[in-house]
Amino acid sequence: MVRHIAIIGGGIIGATAAFYLSYLQGNKDVQVTLFDDGHGQATKAASGIISPWLSKRRNKRWYALAKRGAELYPSLVKAAQLSDKAYRKTGTIVTRKAETDLLNLYHEALIKAEHTPAMGQVELLDSKTVQRRMPILTHAPAGVMVSGGARIDGADFVTELLKRAESNNVEVERERISVLPDGTIKSSSGVQKYDVVIVATGAWMRETLKPLGLDVKVRPQKGQLIDMTIHTAIKWDNMPVMMPESMSDIIPFNGGKLVVGATHENDEGFDLTPKAEARTELFNNAKAFIDTLSESQITGMRVGTRAYTDDFAPFFGSIPTMGSFLVGGGLGSSGLTTGPIIGYFLAQAALGNVTDDWNLYTKPISFYIS
Repeated sequence: MVRHIAIIGGGIIGATAAFYLSYLQGNKDVQVTLFDDGHGQATKAASGIISPWLSKRRNKRWYALAKRGAELYPSLVKAAQLSDKAYRKTGTIVTRKAETDLLNLYHEALIKAEHTPAMGQVELLDSKTVQRRMPILTHAPAGVMVSGGARIDGADFVTELLKRAESNNVEVERERISVLPDGTIKSSSGVQKYDVVIVATGAWMRETLKPLGLDVKVRPQKGQLIDMTIHTAIKWDNMPVMMPESMSDIIPFNGGKLVVGATHENDEGFDLTPKAEARTELFNNAKAFIDTLSESQITGMRVGTRAYTDDFAPFFGSIPTMGSFLVGGGLGSSGLTTGPIIGYFLAQAALGNVTDDWNLYTKPISFYIS
């Protein structure tokens, strides 16, 4: 008997869950419909770096989840046949302002790399070597290079994943729906009950689940980044990405595209207006390393709304009072790293194939939803 599964939200969790539900063993036994209106979606406004291993964060559950997320990417990219426009392993250069901190980071990286194959090779680079690896830089800092790091374009990633899912018979409906108090879903085609509902609506999850009498402890955070185009003879294809300490990430893409970002604005609510102050801040952060930049090279700004929790940690699982509802959210600024593995876990759960101990990666759902 075919089971009907709804996914609410087409960001990185929802899109990954949709793909895996169309790909994993058992996919012939389910009919999947994904609903998304795309408004303010954090993923589509995001470009980022997949390189969690040298993060300053000390939350052990978060690190375990982010580590699994980074490890998932190569197999996901291969299975979904994603382009290198969406995802490319380029290596990551991580910097520290103080030399002693950089040396400590290097030794920490060496220790982690011994039991983390996904990190690849670890190198301590002086500023001249960094400049050779990233020739667009005019003021290169010293840094630690991790060859397993990658860059990702959120919009391309989600678009390609959903195309692959649709080709595998997932229905994608571009509309905003409502969850009714009895757990049914009201869409433009009527009211329907689903065997499983996956809710991945990011900063809007509180609104999504409110009709069920649930309070979701997430809050919005505004994120802005700038896109730049640099016309140069330099080859960009394999250029690493850079994570400067306390500064905006520097992310080169093919064809002379440079992404700088992103901001973390806690008091803007769901506002999606590009702000001149953010544009200036991001540009100045980039100019500190590339003094040849001019504001005329800025081709656009992207704005999205992230979801944050009180402990700054992602969460996922089933809602105890609504057994057919699975949720995943609270990704914050690490969503491009943690989102796909959460989508994978939720897809497995929807198919009845839970093999991982989720307590290793998230606190109980009751900590975030009551």
